[in-house]
Amino acid sequence: MSLKRTIPTPSTLQRLPFTTFPKPYSPLTRSFSTSLPALSSPPKILLEDKSNGFGFIRHNKIPPKPRKTSVTEIRGPYYSVMGPNYLSDALKTMGEHVDGLKFAGGAFSLFPEPALRELLDMAHDHGVYVSTGGWMEHVLTQSDAEEAVDKYLRKCKDLGFDVIEISTGFLSLPPDDWVRLVERVQKFGLKPKPELGIQFGAGGDTQAGDLESMGTSDPSKVINMAKRFIDMGVERMMIESEGITENVTSWRTDVIQAILRDLPMEKVMFEAADPKVFNWYIREFGVDVNLFVDHSQIVQLSCLRRGIWGMADTFGKIVSYRPE
Repeated sequence: MSLKRTIPTPSTLQRLPFTTFPKPYSPLTRSFSTSLPALSSPPKILLEDKSNGFGFIRHNKIPPKPRKTSVTEIRGPYYSVMGPNYLSDALKTMGEHVDGLKFAGGAFSLFPEPALRELLDMAHDHGVYVSTGGWMEHVLTQSDAEEAVDKYLRKCKDLGFDVIEISTGFLSLPPDDWVRLVERVQKFGLKPKPELGIQFGAGGDTQAGDLESMGTSDPSKVINMAKRFIDMGVERMMIESEGITENVTSWRTDVIQAILRDLPMEKVMFEAADPKVFNWYIREFGVDVNLFVDHSQIVQLSCLRRGIWGMADTFGKIVSYRPE
């Protein structure tokens, strides 16, 4: 059974030791890099245990949580069901390698509330932040969008979500309106995660031919919006894979290079829910690149980051140099 966790009030914060929460901490906002600290320190993984484990095997060191680089966000229930037993197994074994849990689209709205809260509490117990998917796009199509957005954010915060993804793959939204949405999320004490991409119609498994007929945007549009969001204090943005590495006849590696040339790596996360894709990202940009993958791929990605396994082009070739 997952233990419940609540956000403390300023009065309770005064009674807690200063080490209880990461600095800086405000009771009105939640941290993005990770959620509240895990209830207990996780046991050391065998690869880091030099005395009784496999610490003698060469491997890459990954920053401890909360991380700003080497961040891995996993997809929750969408293509397959994820209940408390599944999530518990995943986090008890691989929780050290998971930073965030994302409920794609509006999948979380299909849960009974007690079951959803149990999953969110379980994630927090393991130091994992919880993010909505891009359901804001659907919320914006309601007859009274202003009221709908506020009610949506209020309920998401009440449920325990930390991060609100704001996608516009299916909508034509003016840049200033997108900025207003980010500001609104921040005012509710939640962390906005804009999802940026070059492909209109992305996010719903649309066929490659249909997407190609819609055309793509210039990468500068993504970069310019990202810079505006960074100036607003947005911690991290998701880069949509469709039009870049998904549902395309050839990968748009030029778009990825342009993004990482003009934006700090820690400010972006790339959607890479295909082993060939995240293998390429790690090979090209190293272990620090932030990635979003399916929950079924967390072990494979973690082995690749650590440099202890890989494909033919990455086996034994992913290294880092970080003297203590």
